Amino acid sequence: MARAAITNAERRKTRQIRVGSVPIGGGAPISVQSMTTTKTADVDGTLAQIYALAASGADIVRCTCNEQAAAEGLARIVPRSPVPIIADIHFHHEMALAALEAGVQGLRLNPGNLRKPEEIKMIAAEARDRGVPIRIGVNAGSLHPELYKRFGGATPEALVESARMELAYFEEVGFDDVKISVKASSVPLMIESYRLASETFDHPLHLGVTEAGPPPAGLLKGTAGIASLLVEGIGDTIRYSLTADPVEEAKAGRQLLEALGLRERKGLDLIACPSCGRAEIDVIKVANEAQAALEELNLPIQVAVMGCVVNGPGEAREADLGIAAGKKRGHLFIKGKIIRVVPEDEMVSALVAEAKSLVAEGIEARLAAADDGAEAEAEKDRLALFDEKGEDVNASESRVELIRKTIAAEHGAGPSTS
Repeated sequence: MARAAITNAERRKTRQIRVGSVPIGGGAPISVQSMTTTKTADVDGTLAQIYALAASGADIVRCTCNEQAAAEGLARIVPRSPVPIIADIHFHHEMALAALEAGVQGLRLNPGNLRKPEEIKMIAAEARDRGVPIRIGVNAGSLHPELYKRFGGATPEALVESARMELAYFEEVGFDDVKISVKASSVPLMIESYRLASETFDHPLHLGVTEAGPPPAGLLKGTAGIASLLVEGIGDTIRYSLTADPVEEAKAGRQLLEALGLRERKGLDLIACPSCGRAEIDVIKVANEAQAALEELNLPIQVAVMGCVVNGPGEAREADLGIAAGKKRGHLFIKGKIIRVVPEDEMVSALVAEAKSLVAEGIEARLAAADDGAEAEAEKDRLALFDEKGEDVNASESRVELIRKTIAAEHGAGPSTS
């Protein structure tokens, strides 16, 4: 049931690092990251959020380390976390050193607000000795004032130069276990900055549109930036930055990678038609009911909910499982083949039951278990609805004939003398 992925050969080649057990770059699967919103000193609350993020698709979670209580919290969180933990560091180099003592599997440093070379090199040397990678997290909103002035603003060249300068400090102490991000809240700026970074560095790149805002606009901005780069082969790990429950970030990241074929499907992918005059049901209502029921099962399949049987099974033939409405009945299909006709009020329950069986038994077994006569019964409904509500489909054939006659007449008339 997995879809074809963008191959490693099409992805930008990078060196590989490891954040705990998670490989990043070098052809490794693209990973999903998110960040907790709890106070890190609240160990139980933070762990609860980390587990929720991991269950929703996060491979790595970042926690703020802005005070001693947060560092102490990390020491208690890291051993109990289901995924590697990265400490987010701003302004205070001693917090980075404390986070390393707490056992974190990665650090994120912002060169825009941690600026003293000796402190940066001290952190890098300690991370080197402990085998802990660092993300150079450049942000257009906190760019070093000197770079802002030199480049005339937060340009792609300025963001990449900030990362290059930080990397040079690391290289002075022999540290290169690095990944890089050059984030911006402007999608065009973010895309151009990462393109330039991909030409400049061979380190893995962490993608994100920073401060994207609340959904749905934040999701659109994040997807526009991250997906544009991923389809170009740029990017090794991603994070949506949403003003929302971070679980939504993890879900969005995972769903994006699955939609692009870059990660194997682990959860539900429900598709539904937008509805039209031929719809025999409230498509939105049925789709929402199916989504709610199937999401609880967390089945790794694609399911289609179609409003009518005229085109539904054909349009959704690539779905693992689907149902289309017609004449107060639902046509249940697997890979476009009708296997059962059920009463309209049983459509969702039949879909859920078949989804469970499909995952447990496989496609071939469920096709073999199709009801006798289901396809013939469904075809009667389809033809009846085609005659009743398929005027637009029927009219299209008439228009095709008119087009043919018009073109034939013009060809027969010879060249124009006007």
